[in-house]
Amino acid sequence: MKNKFYFIIGILTVFFFNSCQDVVDIPLNTDKPRLVIDANINWIKGSLGNNQTIKLSTTTDFYTNVIPVVSGATVFITNSSNIIFNFIETPNTGMYVCSNFVPVIDQTYTLTVIHNGQKYTAAETLKSVAAITSVTQEIQTGLGTDFLKIKTFFDDPADANNYYLYKYKFTKNLKPEYSLDDDLFFQGNTFYSLVLEEDTKPGEKVEITHYGISKAYFNYMTILLSVSGSSGGGPFQTTPATVKGNIKNETNFDNYPLGYFRLSEADVVNYTIQ
Repeated sequence: MKNKFYFIIGILTVFFFNSCQDVVDIPLNTDKPRLVIDANINWIKGSLGNNQTIKLSTTTDFYTNVIPVVSGATVFITNSSNIIFNFIETPNTGMYVCSNFVPVIDQTYTLTVIHNGQKYTAAETLKSVAAITSVTQEIQTGLGTDFLKIKTFFDDPADANNYYLYKYKFTKNLKPEYSLDDDLFFQGNTFYSLVLEEDTKPGEKVEITHYGISKAYFNYMTILLSVSGSSGGGPFQTTPATVKGNIKNETNFDNYPLGYFRLSEADVVNYTIQ
């Protein structure tokens, strides 16, 4: 009787593991596609900032690997002096390019996108960023694992409330790591961003970028990173929940787009791990 019991358990175990090999497609509810506007205007310190790109695409279902691009839209940005900067599409790519943009710190800009009879608009101010002054590294051991800790220092201005987006892109990783900060506890002092990274080797490179951002974008990114994970695909990839940005549909309020219109001064350092 005991042997018979073990035989039955063995049969059930084999059946269970064989069943686990079956591919199951779960039917998911799919909302109608929404326009996605990737309008991040970055003025890298030391550059003219005149070459800028805005990307248009649409959402798609979970099982689709190709993101549909949006062609044939009208895209332009207007500054506070009513000067218009037109973004012209590179044919059939959804990439809209401007070569004569003029960035001015603390100037307000208005984005306009017209597509399929719908008009989308957003207004935002271009924010400055403190220059990166130095980068250091050290080894930190925790729970039996060695991490490389990289600190990137800057001098925060004392005369304004500042908000920061940090990006670390290691050449060994496919996707960058993002984090946020505000100067509430270090205003007017030297401070740093940091990242902890495993499995690094001397000679490997990391691109470090600091962005100056608005308080509204700081709040938006705080929500977005909590949804997507600080490095789980990045904040500019498709997320499992809808997070509204600052772009609204003037034609049909309920048909809002996804994405955010952001203007930032940025500082970039390419660091080689020692």
